[in-house]
Amino acid sequence: MNIQNPPRIGGNGAEPRRKPRRTPKGRQIDPAAADEVSALLGDRSRQRDLLIEHLHLIQDKYGCISSAHLTALAAEMKLSQTEVYEVATFYAHFDVVKEGQTPPPPVTVRVCDSLSCAMAGADRLLNDLPGMLGAGVRVVRAPCMGACDHAPVCAVGHVQVNKATDAAVKHLAHPHTHAHPIQPGTDFEHYMAAGGYRVLAEALTGKRTRDELIKNVSDSGLRGLGGAGFPTGRKWALVLAEKGPRLMAVNGDEGEPGTFKDRHYLGLDPHRFIEGMLIAAWVVEAAEVYFYLRDEYPELRLMLEDEIEKVRRAGLDRFTKIHMRRGAGAYICGEESAMIESIEGKRGLPRHRPPYVAQVGLFGRPTLEQNVETLYWLRDIIEKGAVWVTSQGRRERKGFRSYSVSGRVKKPGVVVAPAGVTARELIEEYCGGMADGETFKAYLPGGASGGILPASLADEPLDFGTLDKYGCFVGSHAVVILSEKDDMKAVALNLMRFFEDESCGQCTPCRVGTEKAAKLMERGPWDAALLTELSDLMRDASICGLGQAAPNPLLSVLKFFPGELTKPMGKW
Repeated sequence: MNIQNPPRIGGNGAEPRRKPRRTPKGRQIDPAAADEVSALLGDRSRQRDLLIEHLHLIQDKYGCISSAHLTALAAEMKLSQTEVYEVATFYAHFDVVKEGQTPPPPVTVRVCDSLSCAMAGADRLLNDLPGMLGAGVRVVRAPCMGACDHAPVCAVGHVQVNKATDAAVKHLAHPHTHAHPIQPGTDFEHYMAAGGYRVLAEALTGKRTRDELIKNVSDSGLRGLGGAGFPTGRKWALVLAEKGPRLMAVNGDEGEPGTFKDRHYLGLDPHRFIEGMLIAAWVVEAAEVYFYLRDEYPELRLMLEDEIEKVRRAGLDRFTKIHMRRGAGAYICGEESAMIESIEGKRGLPRHRPPYVAQVGLFGRPTLEQNVETLYWLRDIIEKGAVWVTSQGRRERKGFRSYSVSGRVKKPGVVVAPAGVTARELIEEYCGGMADGETFKAYLPGGASGGILPASLADEPLDFGTLDKYGCFVGSHAVVILSEKDDMKAVALNLMRFFEDESCGQCTPCRVGTEKAAKLMERGPWDAALLTELSDLMRDASICGLGQAAPNPLLSVLKFFPGELTKPMGKW
């Protein structure tokens, strides 16, 4: 016994009782913040999967999410504070402000610095805007905003500025800048007048059977057009074979740099997509449909909410229920299982497989996951027949494809061309040739992850599987055209930095590998053996496609542009 520090004892020799705590352990609820959160949520459900939706309400209202609001939201939804904090800090569009931190300025300007915008002058905007806009505006880098054909692109709050100039950004850079719904190319009334929803009606009335629709789609050769290319008819059959109830998740989170075709089609003819979505839901008997749309498309989201309400009032969705879910700035959520985690209100971490989403998907149920463009073409394929699709194509490829073309061409945009078209044909036949003063040097056949090919290989067909021999792929058919002005090392570094920023951090090969690769590439000189070894590790050991594909541009430069490795890295 320590005689110098004897134990304190009470009159009966027992330890004295400690005074009870005045408050429970942990961060305490601020009554004012609790009232604000309760008022924002109103009569909305507090169910677990709506956490991200409720975080958006706070972010939109206050321009950030304070610790007090996070604590109040956790209490309101009966969730742990840790869980709410982890989700809020995972997504780039939530500004979490800890105690003692200064809230961000009332206006945030995001400048896209992905490849097409970098080529069009994003760095100049990032340098000029802070001084011009002043202290009341925060200027930050941001990944691809899905408008590569209008580069450079900025977002002031939630309002996007295409072909951005200093003056255009300054004009919008004031508090309370909000997006407004766009006018759809074809609204509900005009779509119905032109025979819209007839295929869906024929299915609902028994004139078309599920087996018939699966056969029609299978015969057409329709594949998933979000990047993976899985046969659509086969996917329907696999999901339908699983025990119900079944669900459906629609992937509108196109975040691949260079990709913007889903945005194009949703704005052009939203009901052609909605009808396709409902047809697919009917085929697999999905009790509910969750449409996950990236947060970078706010004007589309508002328009789609209005148009889906018209569909609901017409009773066309009476066999299912459509839920709109809003992304929050995470490229990884374009991966199907990460998207499902996000729909459930969690961090967008890819799941280990098996089981596959078709077996155990959203809320543990068999789930049909489809891309926006895949659903967009369903009505035409069913009405016009499989021959209409298979009669098109070049170089023994069948069908047609939508290519998002950007970069050094005169007319960037969404191009619908025969399957098997080449990059050279896209440039010359569909995009008006190279931009004035530009000489064709190289191209990305499939966005940031599809690799880089030299102009000498521009006569290869751009379709699923045709570029495997070069270590490249078409993915979501995002084609970025490069010229002699573009340093291939700078291009690869831009893409690697994108993957570094967008890694979810779940697995070490991707989290650490992208960071190390970017540092080695930036520091130079490039050590080809070391970079190849690091790339092999990332490809072999990463959990999902992000880490597995991140080295593709780097490896392409090492393979096809060895003469540039010893030169100083250029800038745009």
